[in-house]
Amino acid sequence: MRLFIQLLGRFGVRLDGEEVPSIAWKRDRAAALIKLLAVSPQHRIHREQIMEAFWPDQDVELAGANLRKAIHFARRAMGTQDLITVTREIVAFADEVQLETDMERFEAAATQALRSGDPAECEAAADLYGGILLPDDRFLEWLDAPRERLQQLYAAVLRKGRLWRRLIALDPTDEEAQRALMQAALDAGNRGEAIRQFDQLRERLHAELGVGPSKASIELYERALALSGAEPASPAERIRASLAWALVHLQSGEFDKAAELARETRAQALGGGLAREVGEAGAVLGLTAHMQGRWPELFRSEFTEWVRSRDEFVPSVFDGHLCLAEFCLCDAKGHAAIARSAQELMCVAEDADSVAGRALAGLILGEIARCAGDLEEAETHLNEAERLHAGANALSGRVLVLERLAEIALARGQKWQASRLVQRALGDATQSWLSNHLLLRLQALAVRAATTPEKVEEAILTGDRLLTPGACQPCSMGLRIASAVALTQAGEMEQVDRRLNEAERIAGMWQGGPWAAALWEARGIQRQAQSNKVRALAAFAEAAARYEDLGRPLDQSRCLERMAAVMPAAGA
Repeated sequence: MRLFIQLLGRFGVRLDGEEVPSIAWKRDRAAALIKLLAVSPQHRIHREQIMEAFWPDQDVELAGANLRKAIHFARRAMGTQDLITVTREIVAFADEVQLETDMERFEAAATQALRSGDPAECEAAADLYGGILLPDDRFLEWLDAPRERLQQLYAAVLRKGRLWRRLIALDPTDEEAQRALMQAALDAGNRGEAIRQFDQLRERLHAELGVGPSKASIELYERALALSGAEPASPAERIRASLAWALVHLQSGEFDKAAELARETRAQALGGGLAREVGEAGAVLGLTAHMQGRWPELFRSEFTEWVRSRDEFVPSVFDGHLCLAEFCLCDAKGHAAIARSAQELMCVAEDADSVAGRALAGLILGEIARCAGDLEEAETHLNEAERLHAGANALSGRVLVLERLAEIALARGQKWQASRLVQRALGDATQSWLSNHLLLRLQALAVRAATTPEKVEEAILTGDRLLTPGACQPCSMGLRIASAVALTQAGEMEQVDRRLNEAERIAGMWQGGPWAAALWEARGIQRQAQSNKVRALAAFAEAAARYEDLGRPLDQSRCLERMAAVMPAAGA
């Protein structure tokens, strides 16, 4: 009996050359058992290890019964009872099974290629890597070690074989690979390709890690700009080099230098009519101000100045402050002071006849009203803000307005309306240069608005694909928590703790905002599903208190209602 299991890029099983249809794996635990056996050494594992991996919170008797069911359904899915054996507590594939996995095939070829160092062997081994190990199971802890080992092995093969483009496809932030291609382009006299490669590196580092290129990469880029006999560097190209140096200063803790260079760069971008570069320079200014504890003051003064002088650049400046605004402005304490500032901004915008300024002020006023629990006032502000953002062609601002309107729909229990608003926002989000931030936020709402188990599963899988290692942390929090809550409500508890632990790690890096409260609420939902009523009550109480402290009465009331639902059972 020949059995082939595909694990890289997707899960698939072929038995004697025939593909086992995907519908046969409708029992998740049956598929999980096959996957666990496939990645385990010698394809055998003690039953207690399986029970600990799959049902860590269940007692031995119940976990044992679940394991017997999983074995039964795995055998049935593959149409034979003889494929999986249980001997002396060891679960394994039968001795007569001729088993091969694409994972083992790749590992053997990669190990040989690294030993020989032959570029042809490296390329052949790399061709066997079909993708990340079981990509639809990203949050299963028992897959972490083999997945990381395989990715490191693949990267080592690519590096040994100098397969730089494929290494960049694996990790676009790999500066050694990017610089190697830049240098190769310069050696070939292709200055434009070297510049394009640097721009790609700069954008991916900023998008995924929130940092800039290293000094070595910037210096190589500047050599490309200064290449003799070539066309002079364009203003945009020179500005990108300056922005990269500003980020180097920022990462080194030289905040004053970073701010000074960002201001100079923004002035150059403004003079050249480069809206995106204006926004990027503003982002560096915002980060330096945040590090120095003075972002709110900068935000207010910046927008008052820009609304009065260069209205057409207001959306770009706001784009630069997008993530900090999410963290520091809309969901922080001090709603009254923020509302006064927004009213002042509205007056300035009206005096200056600034459509973009009025749109921004309306967005802030709508968000303050939403947080304060006045959904009708919030909706009025936000509907007008959407119209104004559309008139100002401010894509990211309009996406944020639609996001907040979807939040209101969900607060009213109107999932269909929230889903419709998310769909309306997706078009603008994908066109924005901030799409990697905006799509994370919208996907969190898509998870919460899903109306069937199938749609919930699809929304979570889509969201997981957006959660690359360098995904924007503030923008990812809503998605991480929404997915954990949805899985808990669906009874899929295995991945919940892992997701919430990761969210807690990120929240600990960004003190403040509503995330801690949302995490406590999610923990309460988790504990309630685990029938741990005492801890559920404590978590809901903590969440309610934090929401009250943030001035969010609707969220507070929801947590108090959750407490009331738990309390009768707790007293029983």
